[in-house]
Amino acid sequence: MSEHKEQFQKIGLGILIGLLTFALSFSIFNTAQASLLGLIAFLVTLWTNEGLPLAVVSLLPIVLFPAFSIIDTKATAVNYSHPIIFLFLGGFLLAIAVEKTNLHTYIADKMLGLFPNTPRGIIFSLAITSGTLSSILSNTTTTLLLISIALFITEDVKLKLRFALAIAYGASVGGIMTPIGTPPNLILLGIMEDKGMEIIPFFQWVWMVAPLAIVMFIVVSWILSLGVNNTPIERDLEPKVLDVPQKKVLLIMGGLIFLLLLNAPMKPFWGGLGLSEAGILLGAGLLLFIPPFSILDWMEDKDNIPYRIMFLFGAGFSIAKAFSATGLADEVASYLIVMTELSPIILLFAVASLITFTTEITSNTALISIMLPVIYAVAEQTGINTTLFMMVATLCASYAFMLPIATPPNAIAMSSGAVNVKSMIRYGIVLNLAGIFCIVMIAEFFWKGIL
Repeated sequence: MSEHKEQFQKIGLGILIGLLTFALSFSIFNTAQASLLGLIAFLVTLWTNEGLPLAVVSLLPIVLFPAFSIIDTKATAVNYSHPIIFLFLGGFLLAIAVEKTNLHTYIADKMLGLFPNTPRGIIFSLAITSGTLSSILSNTTTTLLLISIALFITEDVKLKLRFALAIAYGASVGGIMTPIGTPPNLILLGIMEDKGMEIIPFFQWVWMVAPLAIVMFIVVSWILSLGVNNTPIERDLEPKVLDVPQKKVLLIMGGLIFLLLLNAPMKPFWGGLGLSEAGILLGAGLLLFIPPFSILDWMEDKDNIPYRIMFLFGAGFSIAKAFSATGLADEVASYLIVMTELSPIILLFAVASLITFTTEITSNTALISIMLPVIYAVAEQTGINTTLFMMVATLCASYAFMLPIATPPNAIAMSSGAVNVKSMIRYGIVLNLAGIFCIVMIAEFFWKGIL
């Protein structure tokens, strides 16, 4: 009975926060927009205090958004079949196969042998490895491929949490290092091309952004390693030999990475294959069920698929859709025009903070698609450095570390079972502020002389 009482209290708190948010928002926005903000506050509260199971909260938009006349049921439900959800499914099937065949132990030994065999060394190695791969592959794919390895290095629950976050956060940090590393980067280049702006060349982008990524790798790893006992972690140092099932999984993973590399555009040198990344990854996952591989069995392995996280993705895409449909995104963005009277560096901080914290509750791809044209229009009207501000906004869209809904790597870390929402918020808010500061400082004192 006490459990039910505590659950009612958590749900009641969510309702109260939702109502307060609606009341405060109603003085600024219209009814639909204020209702959406209230519902988002309600959902985020329940995700945070775990008043209801994660999957249940994630399915609530299908009921609540039509009920409050925000978007209809069809427009809401379609977001739960977004292509990135199937990319996630394919990647997670690979992760299940890695765990099932114990391939993670072999890969972990090879990867971690390059770094000190201590918790701090492992945290640094996981973040850097994840980030480096994410500069070429998608951060979602990289996190999915590495997350199972991190969870089997130690049985210590606290270290598992830090290792999982090191991979997720490292993927977000590293994804900005190249124009192809994450979708917002490509959206920026596409909008610049549409507007007739000078495109940032591939290697100039890397040269500009690499210092930021290096600093953030150090910050992320240092914060995650605070308070850890730096006693060496014992590992079996005997050389391991791959068995046949492990070789099969490794063959699929190697083929997947090679195909993803071929598929990735690297203009002006290579336009990519033009295949769907979601289709490639799902196809690789489904191969695991098919002879001659036959690594996975549906009846045995279906319970390991984290459907709750797939619902979480759907909720995030639904919120992004509602932001656009109600005009709330444009309304919020319009307030940037008022801020142009501020000094340039304060305005940079304002833009960076707005994008970073808004990304926590909506898709970074959707958000940056809405915000960049607005920032461009504001810059054209006021004479501020258009490319500089658009670049800051784009990178901040990838540096959201607080909530599982903010980025796919965050959601994947959550799905591992080693990370809870409270811990992610505790580390994430510090890293959000660190990311904002680092991006603005590098933009002000390095990029300004280039762009």
